Amino acid sequence: MADAVEIVIVASAFGVNAVRADGHLKWARAARRAGAAGFEVRRELFASHAEAERQRLRALGGALADLGLWSVFSTPASLYETHGQLDTGALRLALDEAAALGARFVKLQLGGFAGEAHGAAIAAHLASGKGSAGDAQPRLVVENGQLAQGGSPAQFARLFDALVREGHAGVLGMTFDIGNWAWLGVAPLQIAPLLAPYVEYIHCKTTAGEGARRFALAPAEDDAQFRAVLERLPRDVPRGIEFPFDTSRIDAHAARCVSWLARV
Repeated sequence: MADAVEIVIVASAFGVNAVRADGHLKWARAARRAGAAGFEVRRELFASHAEAERQRLRALGGALADLGLWSVFSTPASLYETHGQLDTGALRLALDEAAALGARFVKLQLGGFAGEAHGAAIAAHLASGKGSAGDAQPRLVVENGQLAQGGSPAQFARLFDALVREGHAGVLGMTFDIGNWAWLGVAPLQIAPLLAPYVEYIHCKTTAGEGARRFALAPAEDDAQFRAVLERLPRDVPRGIEFPFDTSRIDAHAARCVSWLARV
């Protein structure tokens, strides 16, 4: 049997309204009971701006560490603005908040990348944040989103090519969201081999429905296509559960999903 993979539970798997009402820590405890190694904190699920204050983030990060969980900090902000400029404000804020949390990864959307990666500026921001206020520096990753801007396979291929061309290969990595490609009609099985060298974190889900009525689902344990996608992605990177748990048996369902996904 292959070695088990580290599994992260994304906070939203427990329900958007539940996390906003109860806070992340309650559901991080549930993630730990389920056997997860990590927990993804979602900035958009904070009930108020106060939850993003550095002191509150450090307290949450300390509580996660006490549970034995490492963290991902996810923000809906984009790394690139609509016309391709680096959004330095969004990057700096995300890095600062993720560092306060003590996150292993900080995840942004790609946004409007248009050809110039601004690798030197990204590297400078990463370097300037190291050691600030004693917080550890998280690893920067960008995720394929559900919109054409920031969700195009060609954008990601051009991004990593541009970073190499600019002499800043490896300054950031990718979160490969298996389910999000469906919103753009892209087959993840086809794009996985091209992007696999850059993938450092995987969001796991399948989808059902069409258009605006499309929604995330848990992969079936006998889903051969889902397994095939995972086989084409790195096995030594964490996998995040981003599909909703069955609320009628949430602890049991979460534990079963963690166990299965760690070894599939």
